Amino acid sequence: MAGRTALVLGGAGTVGSGIVKVLLEKGFRVAVISRDAARLEKVKNFVPAATRSRLFTLVGDVGSEEGAEAAKSAVLTAVGTVTDIVSSLGFSWWQGGPPHTQTLEELNKVLNMLLLSTFTSWKAFFPLVKDNPHGSYTFITGGAGERLLMPGTGFLTLGAAGALAFCQVVREEYPDVPCKLNEVKFNMGVVTPDRIAPGFVNHLDAGEALATILEKSSVSHHVFCVNTPAELKTLIVEGKV
Repeated sequence: MAGRTALVLGGAGTVGSGIVKVLLEKGFRVAVISRDAARLEKVKNFVPAATRSRLFTLVGDVGSEEGAEAAKSAVLTAVGTVTDIVSSLGFSWWQGGPPHTQTLEELNKVLNMLLLSTFTSWKAFFPLVKDNPHGSYTFITGGAGERLLMPGTGFLTLGAAGALAFCQVVREEYPDVPCKLNEVKFNMGVVTPDRIAPGFVNHLDAGEALATILEKSSVSHHVFCVNTPAELKTLIVEGKV
């Protein structure tokens, strides 16, 4: 997709790196922000060498309003215009133990990771695409916000539920924005190919599905719920579930 530039928030993570690689292979320019320069270097090494000239990596922290605004300035300086934003910040993992063994500090940490950074980054970057009928903002979320996945993941449920609720709020508070505003909700684990097991899907397949949605650009204010590998394949091919 020559001429389109995607910012992938959380692009140095497992889900995000799969999205970054596929979008680059589809012809997008892609920007990735991370607090960790080593993780950015890992992303550079992960993507095909022929695509690296279209990958822009920036060290920054979108977990605060000030940090997100600084990151926005850095992104705009590096790439000029952003047409598509993908936020996978609300899709992360935590299994620290049952609530009675945890501290308020740990709860704040998990909420910041899953919910608050999703908000602060959206507040900074949404204005870049919201008035563009050819632009998009896509949230990546998971089913952890609807149930306790396993013992010791309670704070994950709290944070993920907040991310799900925030995505709903944005869709309903901004019903008429020209850009495509969507959510892709994976009710399965998303992992690298070497960790595939029942109940998990390949992060590259997740990237292919996201790329199809961006390329077709046919719906807005929609939640694509992916419950099985078969549904993911359908989303990749048809852009719908």
